[in-house]
Amino acid sequence: MTFTKPGQLIANGVAAAVVIFLLTRITYGDLPRLPQLAGATLLLIALVDLVLALVMRPRVKRRPGTEPLDGPTAARAVALAKASSMAGAIMAGVWIGLGAYLLPIVGIVEAAQGDMVAAVIGLVSAAALIAAGLWLEHCLRNPDEPEEPYDDED
Repeated sequence: MTFTKPGQLIANGVAAAVVIFLLTRITYGDLPRLPQLAGATLLLIALVDLVLALVMRPRVKRRPGTEPLDGPTAARAVALAKASSMAGAIMAGVWIGLGAYLLPIVGIVEAAQGDMVAAVIGLVSAAALIAAGLWLEHCLRNPDEPEEPYDDED
């Protein structure tokens, strides 16, 4: 398994933004209003990632008084970290795509004001999930292996 590359996150976020922008252009009038805290659920996943990073980092670093982390648990945590950062990037794209559609109509359409607040809250929550996922992945790096440089493979 390789470390998450910034290009992967950006590509998925941009693709999601374009798709959502186009779908919103077609269907916005038929959609119900968004709950303002719709995107805040991503903060719960980010919190789980942060707690795991705080618990597992000393074990990965083999600090005195901690039990070493076994391989299967580390692999599951790395998979969670990669999935979290990727899901955060996709959701950030979703909120950016929605916000890009809403921005020009915020002063015209009353529902767009509330939906824009939901989009901003969702974007901040998605950014927190990306950061937490990447930090968890960083905390799980084997201290005995050299840093892996980013390359264009994969």
